[in-house]
Amino acid sequence: MSNETIQAVKGMNDILPDEAELWLWFEEEVRDWLHSYGYRNIRMPLVEPTALFKRAIGEVTDIVEKEMYSFEDALNGDHLTLRPEGTASCVRAALQHNLLYNAPQRLYYSGQMFRHERPQKGRYRQFHQVGVEALGFAGPDIDAEQILMCARLWEKLGIRDVALQLNTLGDAAARQRHRDKLIAYFTQHQELLDADATRRLHSNPLRILDSKNPAMQELIAVAPKLMDELEDDALQHFEAVQAILKSHDVVFEINPRLVRGLDYYNRTVFEWVTTRLGAQGTICAGGRFDGLIEQIGGKPAPATGFAMGVERLLALLQDDGMVLPKPALDVYVVHQGESASRLASHVAEQLRDGGLRVLLHCGGGSFKSQMKKADASGAAVAVVIGDDEAQANEASVKPMQGGEQVRVSVQHLTATVNRLIK
Repeated sequence: MSNETIQAVKGMNDILPDEAELWLWFEEEVRDWLHSYGYRNIRMPLVEPTALFKRAIGEVTDIVEKEMYSFEDALNGDHLTLRPEGTASCVRAALQHNLLYNAPQRLYYSGQMFRHERPQKGRYRQFHQVGVEALGFAGPDIDAEQILMCARLWEKLGIRDVALQLNTLGDAAARQRHRDKLIAYFTQHQELLDADATRRLHSNPLRILDSKNPAMQELIAVAPKLMDELEDDALQHFEAVQAILKSHDVVFEINPRLVRGLDYYNRTVFEWVTTRLGAQGTICAGGRFDGLIEQIGGKPAPATGFAMGVERLLALLQDDGMVLPKPALDVYVVHQGESASRLASHVAEQLRDGGLRVLLHCGGGSFKSQMKKADASGAAVAVVIGDDEAQANEASVKPMQGGEQVRVSVQHLTATVNRLIK
């Protein structure tokens, strides 16, 4: 057996205690924000049937073709996949449990997603998302509200230098006409297509518009525009979304090349982007997916949602110098001697019953060494118990920032500590 140290899987990162404090703060802020808009939490499995993502995301997408962690269950032969995104799972859960039977739903979830990508800053193989889905709402008002939600969150978190890009993908008939024109156009210039574009020419030509290949940008810039194919209903929906955003003074840019990387989108799509994270500039993205519920097996119903990348948002906060203080510790309990140690354990629980944050020293050591640890802990007071105190059912309380040490009965200890801290 090798004695080589085992490392984490490449692209799947540990979050250590100092950094985790920022994660916990972020999660609390996000929960408060979501609840203020009436969204309720839903939690789905990390593993889903592979067929769910093939059907929802689209078989001719980078995610399904190249990035999913898929495997065959050794026990029963089921084809399973670690979820690469949350929308398909959320819709599957809503259908399976009849959540749309009586009323539309505003739902949110958070947690790990998995894609086999080349790890770099802001792009990892295990990454975290907060996802927001409004299922059963057809009007442009919910599209606009979700974008306004994001604007409010950036303000709440103090995130700056983000811009909103907006587009519409229209409805199925318009997309089909656009698809036919794209195939004809790119076929005329097939010698200029790279390998990815050639492969997708007939299966998913819309994805060619999302190519990052510099050599193809001039060709893509003059390709047929989906906006030219839109019917009146889709145009009116898009104009209504824009009107609501303008009434709230939300600045946006219409980007006709914004198509999103998943096939289930229609009508409104949007991305919040920044220039401060290099190539991984999208921090939040989403849009309308009216066909997905039927696509997964339910009755047709409208839907819209978005997801944000937690690592990318936290990178922006850290880039701005945000460092959260460690949680304040109220009491460090120092003890020496057999009877003192027994009492110290009960004293620590008593203080916690009183709402105080308490660290009970473990591992032995002299009073001097324990007091050094008490000082380094940042605790407001040290509670000191030796055998003399234990015999008298008392404890000594020492303010760590200066002040007179007092000895009190265990019965009055919590009140004394609270008074000294305040």
